[in-house]
Amino acid sequence: MAMAVAHHQHRESSSGSSINKHLNDSGKYVRYTSEQVEALERVYAECPKPSSLRRQQLIRDCPILSNIEPKQIKVWFQNRRCREKQRKESSRLQTVNRKLSAMNKLLMEENDRLQKQVSQLVCENGYMRQQLHTVPATDASCDSVVTTPQHSLRDANNPAGLLSIAEETLAEFLSKATGTAVDWVQMPGMKPGPDSVGIFAISQSCSGVAARACGLVSLEPTKITEILKDRPSWFRDCRSLEVFTMFPAGNGGTIELIYTQTYAPTTLAPARDFWTLRYTTTLDNGSFVVCERSLSGSGAGPNGASAAQFVRAEMLPSGYLIRPCEGGGSIIHIVDHLNLEAWSVPEVLRPLYESSKVVAQKRTIAALRYIRQIAQETSGEVVYSFGRQPAVLRTFSQRLIRGFNDAVNGFNDDGWSLINCDGAEDIIMAVNSTKNLTTTNPANSFAFLGGILCAKASMLLQNVPPAVLVRFLREHRSEWADFNVDAYSAASLKSGSYAYPGMRPTRFTGGQIIMPLGHTIEHEELLEVVRLEGHSFSQEEAFASRDIHLLQICSGVDENAVGACSELVFAPIDEMFPDDAPLLPSGFRIIPLESKTSDSKDAMATHRTLDLTSSLEVGSTTNHNAGDLNSFHNTRSVLTIAFQFPFESSLQDNVASMARQYVRNVISSVQRVAMAISPSGLSPSVGPKLSPSSPEALTLANWICQSYSYHIGAELLQPDSLGGDSMLKHLWHHQDAILCCSLKSLPVFIFANQAGLDMLETTLVALQDISLDKIFDECGRKTLCADFAKLMQQGFAYLPAGICMSTMGRHISYEQAIGWKVLSGEDNSVHCLAFTFVNWSFV
Repeated sequence: MAMAVAHHQHRESSSGSSINKHLNDSGKYVRYTSEQVEALERVYAECPKPSSLRRQQLIRDCPILSNIEPKQIKVWFQNRRCREKQRKESSRLQTVNRKLSAMNKLLMEENDRLQKQVSQLVCENGYMRQQLHTVPATDASCDSVVTTPQHSLRDANNPAGLLSIAEETLAEFLSKATGTAVDWVQMPGMKPGPDSVGIFAISQSCSGVAARACGLVSLEPTKITEILKDRPSWFRDCRSLEVFTMFPAGNGGTIELIYTQTYAPTTLAPARDFWTLRYTTTLDNGSFVVCERSLSGSGAGPNGASAAQFVRAEMLPSGYLIRPCEGGGSIIHIVDHLNLEAWSVPEVLRPLYESSKVVAQKRTIAALRYIRQIAQETSGEVVYSFGRQPAVLRTFSQRLIRGFNDAVNGFNDDGWSLINCDGAEDIIMAVNSTKNLTTTNPANSFAFLGGILCAKASMLLQNVPPAVLVRFLREHRSEWADFNVDAYSAASLKSGSYAYPGMRPTRFTGGQIIMPLGHTIEHEELLEVVRLEGHSFSQEEAFASRDIHLLQICSGVDENAVGACSELVFAPIDEMFPDDAPLLPSGFRIIPLESKTSDSKDAMATHRTLDLTSSLEVGSTTNHNAGDLNSFHNTRSVLTIAFQFPFESSLQDNVASMARQYVRNVISSVQRVAMAISPSGLSPSVGPKLSPSSPEALTLANWICQSYSYHIGAELLQPDSLGGDSMLKHLWHHQDAILCCSLKSLPVFIFANQAGLDMLETTLVALQDISLDKIFDECGRKTLCADFAKLMQQGFAYLPAGICMSTMGRHISYEQAIGWKVLSGEDNSVHCLAFTFVNWSFV
């Protein structure tokens, strides 16, 4: 009987139509009156899950509910919550379905385009074969069969002529965006999938460099058009965009003549500018189009004086096609096609200007990511720390990177001029006495500044993964920074506070606390506040805080990102963190240099599993990795460092001397770190460096797993992990943190898998500076001592659930830890100790 009642109630709760019925005393269903439903809905709006007392109070307060049992009131609320949940789930599924339908449509169109491209290539291949058989072997055969029609310039003052150029630009852009005008190949390392940002391609063989992206975004076309046209808001390398002329085209569109300046990424190359025509229109099918092309490949441009430091680059027909989707949202096609005049930069840097991957990462992918970021913020999916509005955080990110770019480029029209420029200096020194750093709040302005000094330099790095180096610089600031110099810059930013050269003595603990503010969708960029802890030496000020706060942006820490640069840029900021705080950014930028031929090949580093042993001076002896290693050893990157220092006029020489020496010290430290990171022992020609204390990676993985099985009686890895290289990969990607430490009196970590590095928030290079006791607090160390003795005695030990700490000071909880002795396979001697932390998470 009880089961029947339960079943009856379940049927009632699962039925949307029965929510407004209840059982009376005779056991019959009676429909709730509209007044009763209204009263219940009012309570539901305030409290969807009222307590028993609240329900009884409801019956007492509402006489119209007096004929309903409290139990039935409870059932009504259960049904109402169930219906609300079903409604939300239905709405979510409809949204997902719309997105999947739109993405399916996009993929089908892409498939059609690829089939057309294949057919075209087959035809061209057949035609070339025929030509080879029929054309006689004479000198005349060297004449080009296919001629590219040159774009004839019309009178730029003639609107009719410009409209003709605009229509041509539109046709050429569409043929690249949805047709086969460019031989697109999928961008290496960025395969499309259900959760991907979009579909990305780069040109395989065309004049200049070109990239293409298409994706689905939940914003309306007009909003997307507005965002994309405001290029300085999302394109970090864009210094300025000026619209000089704008007039309507006959079909409701507009034509604009635009002058754009872009920053140079390094001190070794001049900046670029563009003189373009931009055409905005709508197509017959309701799609929006913004297309653009250069009006001239050369010439002074609208402002000859400001253009003196720029090289004129060419934009071939490029732009954005934005198509509205049914049910909301848009499908976007983006094409960037440029000729960046690579002849104007040193030969070693030319890969930067001849790589379609670089264009894709900096412009094409950046545009799509930015729009998706705005879409998620608009929908409320992204929530940031400290209650900051997303727009404020985006402004901070923009100002940091723009300020750093200004320092690296040092444009004359910004007020920069070189000092001590005799050509023999390794550090470029520039001064700016006119830069306006005042803000709307007088308390935050540089009221008494004499000016700003910038010390900058660029250098080549060999075989150093940029992402690894930037991670190290971020996590281990004390390895390269002098906190007293940070203190000087921070103090100088407070108006009238000039302490150099006689600063008040401050003792810094060497520690830094990183507080996250926000990040982009795919965590490719992190915005954070760094606190450097300091204390006064003098007793009367012993309790006064000497902490320094830095606003910092870190990007490019993903080693699998193809063609991206890695940056760490920071600026002192007041601890109150005002929105209009003046920022004086300094930092590092590391850009990988790849040969142009590698555009059509996958990036070698994507498949390297040897990153995990780069600090152990070991290498894989398997043959299939030799090619990857050889390629990796030929990789180079360019490192640009720029530091800015505020100064008072009377102290310019002192500050200049300090700045020059400080940046030299930073460069020396970075070079030392780079040498440690570079896997110099992996050269196939020399052979791997093997030593008893540092076994080859695959061997170490075998020893860890075999010893675990021997001591614990279970397998660490799944049975499908066959031996050799796959065992190393499975160990590296294991979900639990696995760490190995030495057998010294103070055990030091010598190896960790990816989860272990994530847990400790460190890198393999820095791992060897961390001892086992450092990751536990006082209580944890006492517990560890007892378990450690058991481990050494019986060969393994189970450690109960507990708390440990990352190198960033964050607490980590884990359900269980297991420690065991790792035995060498040769003589069964103990090589090291291994620990696995199960189900760990940040508290």
